[in-house]
Amino acid sequence: MIIKTEEEMQHLKEIGQICGRVLKSLVEAARAGMTTKEIDEIAGALLEEMGAESAPTSEYDFPGYTCISINEEVAHGIPGSRVINEGDIVNIDVSAKKNGYFADTGVSFVVGTSADPRKQKVVDVCEMAFEEALQKIKPGTKVSQIGRAVHKVARQNGMTVIKNLTGHGVGKSLHDAPKHIMNYYEPGNSELLQEGMVIAVEPFISTNASFVTDGKDEWAFETKDGSYVAQKEHTIVVTKEGPKLLTLVED
Repeated sequence: MIIKTEEEMQHLKEIGQICGRVLKSLVEAARAGMTTKEIDEIAGALLEEMGAESAPTSEYDFPGYTCISINEEVAHGIPGSRVINEGDIVNIDVSAKKNGYFADTGVSFVVGTSADPRKQKVVDVCEMAFEEALQKIKPGTKVSQIGRAVHKVARQNGMTVIKNLTGHGVGKSLHDAPKHIMNYYEPGNSELLQEGMVIAVEPFISTNASFVTDGKDEWAFETKDGSYVAQKEHTIVVTKEGPKLLTLVED
């Protein structure tokens, strides 16, 4: 989507802040001993309270308000009876719609402390990759420069990117143009970022794997070798002044 009017911007800001506030609340609530379903129910109540609707539920009939993935699960984990343990990597992805506009955000984090230092490292490297990608987001820059920046940070820190999970456009639909924002450099992709374009940038950084495969159910993605993966995602507007993060909630 490319924003054309102030009304569109205001609608996107509203749903962006809703998604950001829900994600922030879920991360703060998550603790060892909780089930992923308990976290997801908090999300459902918050979305209803704010007048928004879960995008995975409404658009894809996903069996949860949010996607919650733990350890070997990388994305699209179904909330259920699984209990979060101390030291788990948890990924929560929140996407929702209101008034016909969508936003998408997510983050991976370690619950408590882990005996395996790779878990916190992959989360930290993912954060660094996201920040590096932000530096490339301005009108006239090739979309492929986002992936180039993400992959560079991964390599510099002895890690890999997941090549078959990508960012995407967002706005009037959950998955809008551009269809894919890769997390590695595609030299043949000459598509340019445009003023007012709305995108979801989401690096997936792994301790070893480069691809994910189908997991234990029809939704979840996992790594075959059990590699840890971290993701960070924000809905962003491309502006001449720099990237505007619609889903960022200030403390």
